[in-house]
Amino acid sequence: MSDLFDNARRLSRPYRVEHGKRFRLKDVDPGDRGGLDAGDKPRALEALRLGTDAIADLQQRLYAQDRWSLLLVFQAIDAAGKDSAIKHVMSGVNPQGCQVYSFKSPSSEDLDHDYLWRSVKALPERGRIGIFNRSYYEELVVVRVHPDLLEKQKVPSHLLDVKDLWKERGRDICNFEDYLSRNGTLVRKFFLHVSKKEQGKRFRERLDKPEKNWKFSAADLRERDHWNEYQDAYEDMIRRTATPVAPWYVVPADNKWFTRIVVAAAIVDALAGLKLEYPEISKSQRQEIERAKEVLGESSRKGKKKDDK
Repeated sequence: MSDLFDNARRLSRPYRVEHGKRFRLKDVDPGDRGGLDAGDKPRALEALRLGTDAIADLQQRLYAQDRWSLLLVFQAIDAAGKDSAIKHVMSGVNPQGCQVYSFKSPSSEDLDHDYLWRSVKALPERGRIGIFNRSYYEELVVVRVHPDLLEKQKVPSHLLDVKDLWKERGRDICNFEDYLSRNGTLVRKFFLHVSKKEQGKRFRERLDKPEKNWKFSAADLRERDHWNEYQDAYEDMIRRTATPVAPWYVVPADNKWFTRIVVAAAIVDALAGLKLEYPEISKSQRQEIERAKEVLGESSRKGKKKDDK
């Protein structure tokens, strides 16, 4: 298992951003495959299988130890593959130990609270993995691209009339994630970086393939008109909120099979770093186990004698 953990770290670390000050999104190629080519895809799929098996095993230890929780945040522009990445990478995890939340437009109740409120309610319990499919980071992206959304948040106007609102919100989010990390919630964040060309290709598939028609939304095409604004907002989001305790993984997303193995590797690396172990059994518990074995053994012997008659 240690070799798998080492490989997971080597695969995922090139895409990890801990200090965002010098980060530039243009430096990340959406088509990057980590030196692999199409002929390596079968090997990559086997690596994904090993990764999902490792995540399942580590999640059981996480649940049994009941000390840590893991929060996975996924952000991306439309059609980057968030849903499929979550589906494939978490396929082996016990559903009882994993919670997925897809944050849509805020409800009227949400808007009567601060923007972090609905996310705080959905945080994972100790021993569990929580997945945010979109998150409070929409405040630094969608709300920035569409500032009219601020008016719906009912925040007193003078609190929004500041020199750099996005800097303040970025600082608030960093403080929130620091707080989580100091209280036993490990935070790992993924930005799936897809090219505009590949996004267009996936949109066309939604139109051309009947089984994908349900995914199509005219709103996605309207948002595509804001492509450059979104790219700037995502870059600034990462620059402001990448920290050692809550790093971003900027994952190339033009090749879904490669995206999935990087995400799986990052999750394995995160969980392996917690040194998870099953709880030690006390002396009294061990004695109870031995007594239970004796009772079951005696019951089994009596049952066998009845069968022999």
